[in-house]
Amino acid sequence: MSEKPNTLAIGAFIVGAALIAISAVIFINGSGWGGDKSKVVMVFDGSVKGLSIGAPVALRGVQIGQVTDIHLIFDSDTIDITMTVEAEIDGRSFETRGSAEGYLGDEMIARGLRAQLNSQSILTGLLYIQLDFHPNSEINLVDIDSPHSQIPTIPTDLQRITRELDSMDFASIASDIQTIADSLGTFVSTESFQSLPADLHKTLVSIEELSDQLKAQLASSGPKLDSLLDDTERTMESLSSEIPEISAAAVHTMELLDTAIAAFEEAMKEIDDLVSGDSATTYALNKALREIALAGRELQLLAKTLEEHPESLIRGRSEEDK
Repeated sequence: MSEKPNTLAIGAFIVGAALIAISAVIFINGSGWGGDKSKVVMVFDGSVKGLSIGAPVALRGVQIGQVTDIHLIFDSDTIDITMTVEAEIDGRSFETRGSAEGYLGDEMIARGLRAQLNSQSILTGLLYIQLDFHPNSEINLVDIDSPHSQIPTIPTDLQRITRELDSMDFASIASDIQTIADSLGTFVSTESFQSLPADLHKTLVSIEELSDQLKAQLASSGPKLDSLLDDTERTMESLSSEIPEISAAAVHTMELLDTAIAAFEEAMKEIDDLVSGDSATTYALNKALREIALAGRELQLLAKTLEEHPESLIRGRSEEDK
């Protein structure tokens, strides 16, 4: 009688274990671990403190997988330490469109797909892997022994700053600061620097006196300047009103001047016609000049005759004179 209950207990245990296994398989398949999955590997040259197995792998903030393994590789020849992180990408976490078939990882890497370590929470210090496209970054692949496709990694801005800080020679910077401080101390202790406050006070006093003089000058020149501005304004208003009239008078004067010039040109043309060599006026003038010349010669002969024979005025010319 005692063996029958033991047999029932063993059978119930086996059935319960089977049910638990089936439930676990259903849970795993429903939680995203089953189906279309692929493994990738990433190599980080810095610390991965805060990154743990099971940490999310996100593409532009959307989780598409999780970290499955973190492995440290130590190279005894170069004394270099390489951190490799394997992750599983769940193809069911995103939708694929288009006619392209096969593995698209190489094409995505060529277009700039890179992996970065980012912080999940500042308080906890936990990290996750952020995938995004950085087309201007270089493709830095590390030669490792892994059957999985490798995604290039790039440092975060904080990591870049940390590396720059690590590369800085703070001892040299401190020495330079000390040298500068000593130089400043030497300069401050000089007599010329000590006299700067007094010289500055004198300069300020001079500037204050000059300011007072300028205020007084402005106070005396202000009314005159206002009067000058008023006169200028009135002059401009007068000019504004008189300019149209002046302009009209100038136009009328130019018209009269054009008429006078035309009349002068006509008169000059008539004068040219009068004094030309073949004109009647020139011919008559030449004839009159010849007659005047003949009359002059006759007068000369008469004067000579009277000089030689003054008696001819009484008795007339003799036959010999003729």
